[in-house]
Amino acid sequence: MRSGVGYSELEGSLPAIASLNASYSQASLSLPSPYYPPLPPGERKAFSDVRRTFCLFVTFDLLFITLLWIIELNTSKSIWTSLENEVVHYKFKSSFFDIFLLALFRFLCLQLGYAAFQLRHWWVIAITTLVTSAFLIAKVIISDLFSQTAFGYVLPITSFVLAWLETWFLDFKVLTQEAEDERAYLAAVNAACEPAPLIAPRAVSDGQFYSPPESLAGSEDDLDEEGLGRRAVTEQDKEFVRQGREAMAVVEQILTQEENWKFEKTNEQGDAVYTLEIPFHGKTFILKALLQCSAELVYQEVILQPEKMVQWNRTVSVCQILQRVDDNTLVSYDVSAGAAGGVVSPRDFINVRRVERRRDCYVSAGMATNYISKPPQSRYVRGENGPGGFVVLKSNSNPSICTFIWVLNTDLKGRLPRYLIHQSLAATMFEFMSHLRQRINDVHVSYR
Repeated sequence: MRSGVGYSELEGSLPAIASLNASYSQASLSLPSPYYPPLPPGERKAFSDVRRTFCLFVTFDLLFITLLWIIELNTSKSIWTSLENEVVHYKFKSSFFDIFLLALFRFLCLQLGYAAFQLRHWWVIAITTLVTSAFLIAKVIISDLFSQTAFGYVLPITSFVLAWLETWFLDFKVLTQEAEDERAYLAAVNAACEPAPLIAPRAVSDGQFYSPPESLAGSEDDLDEEGLGRRAVTEQDKEFVRQGREAMAVVEQILTQEENWKFEKTNEQGDAVYTLEIPFHGKTFILKALLQCSAELVYQEVILQPEKMVQWNRTVSVCQILQRVDDNTLVSYDVSAGAAGGVVSPRDFINVRRVERRRDCYVSAGMATNYISKPPQSRYVRGENGPGGFVVLKSNSNPSICTFIWVLNTDLKGRLPRYLIHQSLAATMFEFMSHLRQRINDVHVSYR
């Protein structure tokens, strides 16, 4: 492959997928921080603290219901007579014994599932909560407990509340915390096994670039003296170059902090969406997937030919280059298609983007900028992108596969609920990957 990127190649550089920023990385690769040497992971706990707390709460559920039932029995003249009436002469409409058995049922199922077998799925608690809720609702409707003592209210309500508290605790605390601990442990293992990050800070990677002169490290004051080819001339051009470099630096830092990425969603192809809170820029989405094709093919289709992307990528309706600032920096105008079934209307974006070709990867980073010749239009809501971009990582062992990362930080503007926006962005990222894989398959067929 050539060691430089031609001017004509860069004409189509730096697209916007769904008018949003993008980047991608290998599904099993971890990028440890270059500033701190990785430490070997400590010994993993066989039984997490939060799971132990959950099991104790389940035990408390049984003990508390038992205590209330005993107090109810003791309110009668003879506890043994009451016990005989409730157990031996059990009646559905008047006995509390079944509520005690219901608590015992929950205790045995949950302790067996989450303590003995240490399951990491919600199906056991879903069954116990469903059975508890259905039984208690039926008992309240059919029985005459409410016409008895105050325990006619206390026992059913307490049992119902405890069952749903257990469900909430497991779903939002136990499983979530253990998943985060698992990701942290795997990241530590990868960091301990990987001596150096694939994408290092600028000072380390200068000698590794296979790119035009403008992609080499240098100060903003050196713009007019750097290399050959197109150069930034005006102060506005130099500002575009500065913004492109700023976006590139943020993307590099995001990639070196993979151990801090928070898992959000995955799909059947194994693509995964993560999030990371970035100072001054907020929540950033990161899509990570493995592609069965060469890195050069993805580089050509996604980075160097944005105008053609609208032919196969339905998440983008318009992508055009407004200005070629220098050999690495472009200003683009992008329009995203609607999302969430039309709830999120199309947005347009003005982005400055920087492309760099390196020994092991291709990087395209960008962010929102101002362009006087392209003011906001009434037909679109003008969105604003934070630092983000695409990264295509080559495989050292197999040139026919690559890793693709999409780093997305965007403000869609408008009066949209944050939850809806986040759901829409993750869905759009998965949709883009579906279109990209189809495009790769079509290109492979055309080459045969």
